[in-house]
Amino acid sequence: MTGSGEFGERRLRPLVFLAHNPISLTGIGLTTASALTLIGFWVVAVFGHGGSANPYVGIIFDLCLPALFVLGLCLIPLGIWWKKRSLRATGQLPTEYPAVDLRNPVFRRSLGFVLLATAINFVIVGTASYRGVAQMDKPSFCGQSCHVMAPEWTAYHVSSHAHVACTECHIASGMSGYVSAKLNGARQLVHVALGKYSRPIMAEGKVPAASSTCLHCHNPDNFIGDKLAVKTSFGDDEKNSVTHSLVLVHVGGKDMAGRLNGIHGAHLGHIEFISTDNTNQTIPWVATTNGDGSVREFVSADTKVPEGGQKHLMNCIDCHNRAAHSFDTPENVLNKAMASGRVSASLPFLHKEGLALIKADYASQADAESKITAGLENFYRSQYPDAWSQKKPQIDEAGKVLSAIYGENVFPFMKVTWGTHPNNRGHNDYPGCFRCHDGSHNTKDGKSIGNDCSTCHNLVAVDEMNPKLLADLGFQ
Repeated sequence: MTGSGEFGERRLRPLVFLAHNPISLTGIGLTTASALTLIGFWVVAVFGHGGSANPYVGIIFDLCLPALFVLGLCLIPLGIWWKKRSLRATGQLPTEYPAVDLRNPVFRRSLGFVLLATAINFVIVGTASYRGVAQMDKPSFCGQSCHVMAPEWTAYHVSSHAHVACTECHIASGMSGYVSAKLNGARQLVHVALGKYSRPIMAEGKVPAASSTCLHCHNPDNFIGDKLAVKTSFGDDEKNSVTHSLVLVHVGGKDMAGRLNGIHGAHLGHIEFISTDNTNQTIPWVATTNGDGSVREFVSADTKVPEGGQKHLMNCIDCHNRAAHSFDTPENVLNKAMASGRVSASLPFLHKEGLALIKADYASQADAESKITAGLENFYRSQYPDAWSQKKPQIDEAGKVLSAIYGENVFPFMKVTWGTHPNNRGHNDYPGCFRCHDGSHNTKDGKSIGNDCSTCHNLVAVDEMNPKLLADLGFQ
């Protein structure tokens, strides 16, 4: 053995000898197992095969595993110090440490313990990490782990995207989207822990563009054509009079000949806008790029364009902004419940009284549940005793449904009430289409953004009791 090699081996001897203790050996096993798991994750993340896109994966791979690694590193010198101190106290500290030799049974036992502990810890750490990632990929983790997400979790279940995982829409593809999501997830975790989260939580401006999320499943060029929308409404009179409105919606798209028409077709071009708020409810500036490359700017006569306002490229979620977390209006949701038979329209003044009850202010959802049920019972008991005695089951069921309607749309502890989250699809309940198509967005030469109603839809019937088309189609 050379001089330098012998010197290094002699320096290694005390470390190997003193590390032969339960504390240091456990530390070596933890450090090695967490290191191997981290390396495996990094390899998967770099090559992008089978890695998870969940932003909270960072909790495991950026916090938990490095913490285990550091803990293991700390245990190694702690164990060495403890053993050296114990041996010195009993006068057993050797003046010449044993050579590092596999023929030494003590060294072989130590090495065997380290290898066994590493293998066991690797299985435990790897399995726990995998199960943690799998759990965090579930929508239930995003919706139920944090109580502040209760409104979004509730609305998610009644949306058309209830079968789509949260990560599919909230995390953009690619490494930049992954890193951004992890940083955002970590920031949210800190805000929740410190109680400094916003009430209500507004996702506008934080959702990736449709090109990196929605378009994985949807094709905007797909030609949909026209759709007949039927809306059933109930009156505030004693009989809850029923009327129907029929609208032929020109969804459109790109047809077989490549022509653009309808709502989708009109918005498939390059359109930019500037808004004055994070929810994009006020849009004073719009620009369209024509096929020849020329640009037309439309400026609102009602709202001043903010200096240095950020330009946004219009995409699907600027209109379909509540695709997976839609909160209804009290009128719409009650009409739907009555039309579907969830609550009996035979109860006198149910629409009027029910609407007043779900629109009232309550301290909490529990408070609303008790007061809505009691309020409906008191109304029929005092005003319609015959209905109270003859239709008690329908009244009880109506109270339960009205309470559920409130609980699905209003969350006092998060300051979410009717209308908190505007839906930009359409223009009946919120500005929606009229944010741009209001007739006041003009070019310098006086041209306006089109606001011809027939471009998007035709009104077939408006609040008619028995529309002829419904009878012709066999719906009445």
